[in-house]
Amino acid sequence: MGIEGFKYGLIVVYALIVYVLSYIGMRKTSSAESFAIGNKDMSPVLIGITLAASIASTATFVINPGFVYVHGVSAYLHFGVAGALGILAALVVLTRGFLRVGEAQGSLTIPQWIYQRYNSRPLGFFFAVINLLSITFVVLILVGCSFLVTGLFGVDQKIALLLVVLFVFSYVLMGGTYAHTYTNTLQGIMMLLVALGLFIHGWHYFGEQPLEQLRSVGANYASFYNSDSDLYFSFFSVFVSGFVVTFALMLQPHILTKVLYLRSSRDASAFIATTVISGTLFTLMLVIGFYARLAGYDIGAQDTVVREYLLSEFMGSAGGEFVLAFIFVALLAAGMSTLDGILVSLSAMVVADILKPLGLAAHHGLRLSRYVLIGVGVIGLALAWNPPQLVGLFAQKGVYGLAAASVVPVLFGVLVRGPVSIWVVAPAAILGLATHLLGNMFLGVVNPAVSASYGIFVGLMWGVLALIFNGRRPAVQPVDISTPVE
Repeated sequence: MGIEGFKYGLIVVYALIVYVLSYIGMRKTSSAESFAIGNKDMSPVLIGITLAASIASTATFVINPGFVYVHGVSAYLHFGVAGALGILAALVVLTRGFLRVGEAQGSLTIPQWIYQRYNSRPLGFFFAVINLLSITFVVLILVGCSFLVTGLFGVDQKIALLLVVLFVFSYVLMGGTYAHTYTNTLQGIMMLLVALGLFIHGWHYFGEQPLEQLRSVGANYASFYNSDSDLYFSFFSVFVSGFVVTFALMLQPHILTKVLYLRSSRDASAFIATTVISGTLFTLMLVIGFYARLAGYDIGAQDTVVREYLLSEFMGSAGGEFVLAFIFVALLAAGMSTLDGILVSLSAMVVADILKPLGLAAHHGLRLSRYVLIGVGVIGLALAWNPPQLVGLFAQKGVYGLAAASVVPVLFGVLVRGPVSIWVVAPAAILGLATHLLGNMFLGVVNPAVSASYGIFVGLMWGVLALIFNGRRPAVQPVDISTPVE
């Protein structure tokens, strides 16, 4: 079989397996609730792999290695060390409490969780609206996947974009959460194989003294804090913002709501362990940025570093081209693994938290979820058609703003037992979002992680002070969450 036949055969086999898994998921999806969070019958290991794959996605596998290529060790520490610690901390702190509250309230989405926790429909509606900022991450994934398709098949980038949209939206429309979880397990295994394989394959670029090799590029490139970088130049921009923002990013709808898939709190330990181990292995992909730099490849577009590195490494021989085809398909799977989760959470959220409160979704919730999914696809395609120069920073502006707004309402809702006043969490959410947008868009803070961290600290400062001064006096008694769910 020639290489072209192998490439098309591989992508067809992958697509068929995904559609079969989606069909199985569709047979289990009979309501808007099962479309959103399933029927509480999935293994915690399965959910952990799904979450790890959702966290990693195109950002880790395609876009973020470009930051390492340009900015060096400081970028690696920001994403690979500080970010990993932020994920671990969020899972340990939030999983059991978020599940306890969500079970007590019967929540399907984060805005619904917030509405029920604080008995404030306006606050829940506000979070539903700002969660639409997740569309910026949809754009990142669509653009990253389109780059991979162009590298695999040599088609025009816009045609590749259309193909990606049609594929992922078609299978998510079928099965919702089950399609997302089952396909993510397949995609997560492919991602693990590729991350380990590429890490081992390029290790020779480090030689016997990796640090000395990095210093050969430049002293600042090999430094913890790169004074030549406008993004990662200090302890705060490298470590503090990396930890704080990644902790907050765990509060995104397509990530934290996976906790609600668990059958009970007894599944939490297996779920956390699976997520952390898988996620740590996924971060090995960041090293591709170092390999591309040490190999001497001159790559002008930061967002295409992974694609250009792979083409340069494997296009020289027939055997290499076969390996390259599998790698590209696995990297596409990495994008799909997050994109399908965002789509499921966004469609469920729009129906449950925007349309229903407005009296526009009294019936046919499952059908509406699918219609909304199509609408999200059209908007995402329009924004990705002519993407910004650095799509990674574009996505960070949106999702980091959402993270800055979410920290206090979710964190206080989990950690503070009993009632909490709306005047504690609502201003904190608004302050967090506003500080991030003001700093990043108007005050010259180039790194969105830094501006979002400022926003998070401002929101927390308000929240703690407001909680001290009679913040437990709610206008309406919230649901009783004092009894843990077994």
